[in-house]
Order: sequence, then structure tokens, then C-alpha cells
Amino acid sequence: MKIVTVVGARPQFIKAAPLSRAIRSAGHQEFILHTGQHYDYGMSQVFFEELSIPEANANLDVRSGGHGQQTGQMLIEIEKVLLREKPDRVIVFGDTNSTLAGALATVKLHIPIAHVEAGLRSFNREMPEEHNRVLTDHCSDLLFCPTQTAVENLYNEGITRGVHLVGDPMYDAVLMFAEKARGHSTILHDLGLQRDGYLLATIHRAYNTDEPEVLGKIIAALQASGEMVILPVHPRTHKKIRDFGLIGPSSTSSLKMIEPVSYLDMLVLEQNARIILTDSGGVQKEAFFFAVPCLTMRPETEWVETLKDGWNTIVGVDVDKIQRTVHELVRPKRPPQPLFGDGQSAPRIVRILEK
Repeated sequence: MKIVTVVGARPQFIKAAPLSRAIRSAGHQEFILHTGQHYDYGMSQVFFEELSIPEANANLDVRSGGHGQQTGQMLIEIEKVLLREKPDRVIVFGDTNSTLAGALATVKLHIPIAHVEAGLRSFNREMPEEHNRVLTDHCSDLLFCPTQTAVENLYNEGITRGVHLVGDPMYDAVLMFAEKARGHSTILHDLGLQRDGYLLATIHRAYNTDEPEVLGKIIAALQASGEMVILPVHPRTHKKIRDFGLIGPSSTSSLKMIEPVSYLDMLVLEQNARIILTDSGGVQKEAFFFAVPCLTMRPETEWVETLKDGWNTIVGVDVDKIQRTVHELVRPKRPPQPLFGDGQSAPRIVRILEK
């Protein structure tokens, strides 16, 4: 069986790592198509190196741009690759523009599509990702769901055929690489950090970064925490901070802005943080996997399972609420429940593809 795997952004590299290993272990041919949506070393190539993902067979190098421009360029170039390679299956991941472009190019060529991380819904139509995931699900032949909630979301939209509850490949990846991260990463030493001695934050969603008032509130909330906050700055966020004339790296001693970190460094930062503050779906899950309390700086989450037992709390961009929650948060007594599978979702997906 020949499979084209479409990736383009950091979360997709992480999900692709265990699945690529399982595909090749089963003796199938994999063609990795990198759209180039994330393109600098810290957001792309380092993940291929650390996660032992084979070099991409094709890199479209599309890079940044408006949603229409970026998705359109990807669609044109992906179609060319699929016509040339003639795969038996195409796999897309998650909810990015790369996901949607891959799905649209594939469905129009009548090639079966497998969507990994199907069925997620935030029910917030202001999110570009929500449109991407809904459209991709309705194009797909095989829908690999990470949780029972995702299965139910698809059922409510009339999608029942080809739906499989398989677990979450990101959990596979955490189990696969967490020990390696602890043995290889020097990030805590390099930054002078101690376990539970800092907060970890990430910001990248368009509705948190595109308006100066909103981004300013988030920065103010991080500053007001009164604790050391480590903020690996996403390239989008870095540009907006500069464009809006917000604080620079030396404006406060408690908020430490750093360059984007590798996957292994991020796993170590997550495991040792006292609290994680984020608008990233993947980081919410990783916090849950590591039993680190998470504050989600969004009005909702598609990962509603992480809210169970208080491991994740939605705080939006309310400065007072963020500050109050950071100070008053009590670590939940009940450990996170195994809601995302058993760490064997990748082999399970390959067995279903073979059938």
C-alpha cells in the first residue's frame, strides 16, 4: 500500500511521528508531503530530526500568506504531487490550512482520505481551524477519532460511516519521547529553572494575536502573575508584538520571552511547570498527559475532556481571572483519567488502513 502523508505544521509533525513509524514497520510505502506552512528550523526541521521522521519526499515551501492564498497554493501543488505519485491512501492531520488543502486536492481526485484527529469541535465559527476540521471531516472516507466525544460530534452531524475510535497519536508521541526528552534536554539548566518554579505560556491563535488590545491583555496577565513566566514566542506572535509596539524581552524580569523550542525541550518545560497557560489544543493535551494544571486562554476548547476534574480551566483573556486563577489554583486530587487511548493509536490506524 502506498500512502501519502500530508504535514505542514508543528502539531502535525508530532502526530505523524508515531504513525510514520507504524506505517513503515508494517511494510507499506510512505511518501511524506510537507506543505511548508511552518518553515523555519525551530518550527519544522528540528521536529523531523528529534522525532526521527524520515526526510520529506516533497516540500512545497508555501510559507506564510492569507488563508485563501496559502490554501490555494497548497491545493494546486498537492494535486500535482498526487497525480504523479498515485497513492492508495492520503492521510491528513488536525485542522490547519495544510489539512484542508490536502483533503480538497485528494477528494477531487477520488483518492480515499484518512483524517487523523477527526470529530473535534469547538463550536466557535470564528476560528479558521473550526472550518478546516468540519470540511475535512465531511470529505473523508476514514475518520480516526481520538476520543468518544469526537465520535459523538460526528454522529450529530450525520457522519457514521468510516468512523473509528483509535485514541490520540499525540499521546503515543508523548509516551515514545518523554523519557528521551528527560535524558537529552538541557533547557531547565540553560534557563536556570527549577521544577514547579515557573509558569509556561504559549500564544499563537489568530484571535489572540491579531488585535493589539487582546494580545496586550494576555501580556499584561502574564506580567501580573507575579511569577517567572517562560514564553516561547511563536513567529506569528513575535511579529504582532513588534508591530503593535508591545513589550520587548527585557521589559520585565518575570516574563521571559525565548525563541521557539524543540519538541524535546517543550516536553521538559511542560513536565516541570507549575501551571501551563496556552491557547494551543496540543499543549492543553500535553499538560493533561503530564498532570500539570492548565489555563486555556480562549473562550472554549475542543478538548472538553481535559476540563474533567479541574486539570484544565478556561480563563479567556480576562486579566483579573487569569491572575486570580494562577494564585488560587489548587492541584486536583484525582489524577487525569486515560481518556485519550492506550498509546497504541498509530498501529491501530495502520491495521484499519490495511483493511
